[in-house]
Amino acid sequence: MSRRNRATLSAWQKHLFDELRSLAREHPSDVRIVEQPRLDSDGDATLRLRLHTADILHRPGGLGLGDDEEFIVKIRPSLFAPPSAEVDHTRFLGFPHVLQGQRLCIYLDPSREWRPSAGMAGFLSRLWDWLTDAAGGAFDPSTAMYHAVGGVLHHADDTPTIVVREPGPPKRQQIARLVARSPHRYDLTYSTDRDGHRTPVFVLARDLPFGAASTFALFLTLLDDPHLDRAEGRPPEVSPQSPAFLTSLLASALRNPDGTEQYFVLAVPHPAGGPHHLLGGRLPATTADALRRLAKKHGTAVNLDPAIINADIPIEWCNMSDERQEVTTRRDDNRPVNGFQGRAVHIWGCGGLGSWLAEFIARAGASAITVCDRGTITGGLLVRQNYTEADIGQTKADALATRLRAIRDDLTVTVAEGSVPDPAVSLSADLIIDATVSHSITTYLDTLAGEDRTALIAQVATDARTGSLGIANICAPGDTCTPSELDDQAGRSVLADGGLELYHRLWEDAAEGDELTPTRGCSVPTFHGSAADLAAVAATLVNMIGLHLQQAGAPVSGTHLIALPHAPAGPRHHFLPAASDTRG
Repeated sequence: MSRRNRATLSAWQKHLFDELRSLAREHPSDVRIVEQPRLDSDGDATLRLRLHTADILHRPGGLGLGDDEEFIVKIRPSLFAPPSAEVDHTRFLGFPHVLQGQRLCIYLDPSREWRPSAGMAGFLSRLWDWLTDAAGGAFDPSTAMYHAVGGVLHHADDTPTIVVREPGPPKRQQIARLVARSPHRYDLTYSTDRDGHRTPVFVLARDLPFGAASTFALFLTLLDDPHLDRAEGRPPEVSPQSPAFLTSLLASALRNPDGTEQYFVLAVPHPAGGPHHLLGGRLPATTADALRRLAKKHGTAVNLDPAIINADIPIEWCNMSDERQEVTTRRDDNRPVNGFQGRAVHIWGCGGLGSWLAEFIARAGASAITVCDRGTITGGLLVRQNYTEADIGQTKADALATRLRAIRDDLTVTVAEGSVPDPAVSLSADLIIDATVSHSITTYLDTLAGEDRTALIAQVATDARTGSLGIANICAPGDTCTPSELDDQAGRSVLADGGLELYHRLWEDAAEGDELTPTRGCSVPTFHGSAADLAAVAATLVNMIGLHLQQAGAPVSGTHLIALPHAPAGPRHHFLPAASDTRG
């Protein structure tokens, strides 16, 4: 190491390098520094390291290692990024956790896996673990990190996110349309009924282990030789793909307006099998215009030699939001709210509890939500209901419907006229939630409970003093009890149980101070409670109701009592099965 380089190493780099030298001195037969660190223009220190790997067990199908393997180790200037390792050959190409053919991904999630306190010993341990797993064939193809496109982020600033939800027809070359939802979001659709930017979707024959490049010319080269076989003196494994891709690109560009960029989507085979990986890119408008002129003059079946294309033409890669069912697992998988998926839900009352209930159920995957509440939004309600300044003056039902529609494109939201929806419609729904705390609605609901119905009925409320307690009376379809009867049964049981004193207030008349008068004049007294209280109570009740929707066969009727952690002492959850219900 020169004196100049030694002087410019950061304190952190010097610390790690000193650790590495100590390890090499302590284990000279296992670790050897074969090239001193050099600083690059980004301030990263790069050195070469040799590990003795002859003793690593090799199993059939595992990575073949030499007696010694050399690695190029890069040490960042600060402790926030871990050191990295790469090789200068392609013998590791095709193994899991190998990025762009030569970089080893030994920290899948550096924020959780990289511990600066472990230093260079921790880094070498991770590297050794990777070598051991690779040589031993220990990677599970179904879960290991195989990469379709080099395993690195392809994204350029100022490009939109492309949302993909449709599976697409199984063709080698397809034409889709990009529909602009905002400057930040374009939706990909194969529907010919939608206007949008014509975009070729091109299915590749092989993966792109070295990535997809950042220039048009290099990208076309990779299409024809994705594994860089020519560099190793071998013929490429695939037939040239760039002519067909260019033909598809020219045909789309020809039909898009002059002066617009040309987008394209690649469907890249995954090395471990399964659905293709989708990658979206675009060419600048000047390049797209040149393609249009070329197509107009010579047609779309033109062979372009990548070698004659301006090497400076960039490809701007777009962030992909690939939400196809075959590649996406819901983040709420295996949770109680899964009971709402595909359900038709009616929510009566869109206030402190109802507004939050509706939002959580919309996010849980209900197929349809009907809301009703003729109340008007005023500024004071924003303290605890999920409305905004722009909603003031609207009815709660209309504003909530707008909010729910903004959450999911595929959710059907209906605003019922009047105090409640048509009874025939409500009875055929999967769930009716009464969040009105209205005696009139309770009387009406009691009559529906005795009807032949599909709907499970849930009547919910909170306490007046704190808004930190919750109650949900659940009347299962086919059960004879009404919400009133269920509430009376639960009330008698709870009031007779000293261990449930926390919940007595739910059946007792409000004492002085339990309620508040929000404004001077004829303001109607209401309960205490914040958005944090009501959202938490609503979320807990949604989970409880979701559990009933998940019950196989006939759901159980009964009463859930819940208390938030900051409520006074008492059981945080208690369930009372309906007296007539012996199934629970």
